[in-house]
Parts: sequence; C-alpha cells; structure tokens
Amino acid sequence: MDEILYDRMPNFRHLRAFREVAASGSISQAATRVHLSQPAITQALAKLEGQLGAPMFVRSPGGMRVNELGQRFLSRVERALSLVRNGAREALRLGARRGGRGFSNFDQLATSAQLRALVAVARAGNFTLAAREAGVSQPSLHRAARDLERLSGLALFIKSAGGIEVTPAAEMLARSVRLAFAELAQGFAEIGETLGVDQGRIVVGTMPLARTFVLPSAINMLMESRPDVRFSVIDGPYDDLLHGLRHGDIDVLVGALRIPVPIDDVVQEELFRDPLAVVGRAGHPLCRQGAIGRDDLAAYPWVVARRGTPTRRHFEALFAGVSEPSSIVEASSLVLIRGLLTGSDRLTLISTHQIRHEQEMGLLAPLPVDSAGTVRPIGTTCRRDWRPTGTQSAFLDCLRRAGELATAQP
Repeated sequence: MDEILYDRMPNFRHLRAFREVAASGSISQAATRVHLSQPAITQALAKLEGQLGAPMFVRSPGGMRVNELGQRFLSRVERALSLVRNGAREALRLGARRGGRGFSNFDQLATSAQLRALVAVARAGNFTLAAREAGVSQPSLHRAARDLERLSGLALFIKSAGGIEVTPAAEMLARSVRLAFAELAQGFAEIGETLGVDQGRIVVGTMPLARTFVLPSAINMLMESRPDVRFSVIDGPYDDLLHGLRHGDIDVLVGALRIPVPIDDVVQEELFRDPLAVVGRAGHPLCRQGAIGRDDLAAYPWVVARRGTPTRRHFEALFAGVSEPSSIVEASSLVLIRGLLTGSDRLTLISTHQIRHEQEMGLLAPLPVDSAGTVRPIGTTCRRDWRPTGTQSAFLDCLRRAGELATAQP
C-alpha cells in the first residue's frame, strides 16, 4: 500500500470529480457539484486515466458514460470516499469543535496531502519521522497536518514528551483514511489485473504455525501462475497483526484462530485443525521412558508461547492442578525455540507441522505424551467488509489448498 499511498495516490478532488461525472454523464454538471471549473475537471480525469493506464469513460457528443473498467474503479472510489466520510463524522462526534470553527463537511474539502499527513503522523508519532516516511519535507507535512486541523475545527495533534500524540478523533479519522487508501490501492491493482499487468501486492500477517508450511506452500502455488505478484509478509504478536489488519495495512492474517472472534469487524475461516505435541531434542531422556506423567514433564525446563495465545492456554491446561515447570522461557521464534531445544533438555508444546524439517533432519522429536484436547483451528482472518481483488481471491484459494495438504500430512 505504501507505493500507492505516497507515489500514485490520486488527488481526492479528482476522485470526487470522477464520481460526479460518472453519476451525471456531464462535465458541466459535475463542475457545479464539486466547485471546479470544467477545464480543471477535464484535466483531473485525464490525469486519473493516465495513472490508471486506461480510459474510464466512453466519450460521445451526447455526454460521457463510464466503461467497464471505469465502473470497477468507481465502486472502489465510492467505498473509499464513504470510508473517509464516515470517519470524519465519527471524528466530529468524538472531538470537540474549537470555537465553532471548521467545516462539518471537511471530508469533501480535505486534500490527499492533508490525509496522507494525518496517517503518517498517526503512525510515526513525530512530524520529522512522519515526513521521512511520506517522502516530503517536514515543513510541508507539518503545514498539511495543521491545515487539516483548521479545516475540521478539531484538535487532532497534541504535543507530548515523546513527540506528537493523536487525539481519539484523529485516531478514528486516520483509521478510516488508511482503509480508504487500501481500497484505492486495490482499485489500482484490479485495473492492472484486467490490463494484464498483475503487479499487485499482497500483505500477509503471519503467526508461527503458518510460516513453516501453509504460507510458503500457498505463496509458491500462486506465483506459479502469477509470478509478478509481490508479497510482503509481516510477523509479530497477534494483537499487533490484528491492529494492522483492521487499519488496512495488512490484507489477511494466517495462523491460529481466536475463539471467539476478538472483534466483530473481522471474520475468520478455518483451513484445518492442528493438534499440538510435546517436543524435545532427539535423544531427550524422556524418549527412553515408558509412561510420561505431568510430574515428569514439570521436572524439565520449557520454552512456551507468550501469555494469551492459544498454545499458552493449552500449556497451562496441561499443568492444571499441579505446579508448572519452574524454568520457563517465553518465545515464538522457531529458530530460537529450535536452538534452545537442541542445546538442552528443554521441552515445548508445538505443532508437528512446525518442526517437520527438524524431524526430518533428526534434530527434534515429539514425545509419547497424550495431547488430547490441544487441537487448534488454523485459518485466515480478514476484515468483514474486505472485497479482495482477483489475485487476492486466488491467494485465498491457494491457502485453502495448502490447508488441505496440511490435513493430509501424517
């Protein structure tokens, strides 16, 4: 999304002009509605079509009619403008207007530069860092951010010891704007797909299990038929990934699902069910033991997932009613977990899918411990109102096929 966010993001006034011309079929009527001259609208449409790489209208003496490509992009523009409009309304509800100043319809007056500045400052918490991220000078970004503040009549930015904090009103508006930018990025990608230039970008948030088999398999499947698609894979704590998903920075999360769904604006789809196993290094002392009880397991040090994760809850359930192991390291990195296990007698609770390669190399091995009740649903999480492009839909299908392969594995 960053490329379109800063390099190719169309002017929002041009988008409004495009929408009005599409609705009225007339540049002169649209000029009255968006308060721009007819030559300005003509130039705006020409620039927008240049950015998209194709005409959006069928022009005739009787007026202008949106063509098929234009209709596709128009639906994305409508969604983007609606997101900004709703975000502005919520911001006005949350924030106090200062002395009656500002415009209640400021979303229709805001420029792309002002909206980009808001998003950049909300992310960076600092005008200088935000300007660097946006690729503009610090004075230009500062001016655009403050102009948006004056336009809305809202307090959006507050100085703090650490830099700049955004107000709740600004945070609400910034989230809506980021989703609008993501919607427009998908619009550009859809036009590219239709024109045979499939250079869209898919941003995937991934949790530990998906990194070793499901996600690599799905990416390889898709790129066999669409080699020009770009992937950006982000890993991190679930809460951070969910935040990125809900703000439009991530398209889809892949990993252990949360039951129940953590918030009602996302939807989950199960790909397969995955049991956990108690795992140690190959040749671990417990490998030679017959029956293994919880006291035996508690006698050894462990590597466990962080609190609040599904795997950690299964670990806590394993030792319910007895003392947990006294030596615990919290980690989610498979590289770190492998190093800790192979270099000691530590144990962990992990999916056998995650250690498939380590098992084949003779480094790690599951222990004969009853892990009934540790089955977790693994799948995807998306925004409820997300409308994927053709390439993104194809990727979701690849994830489903990868989930089937994971289920078929012994």
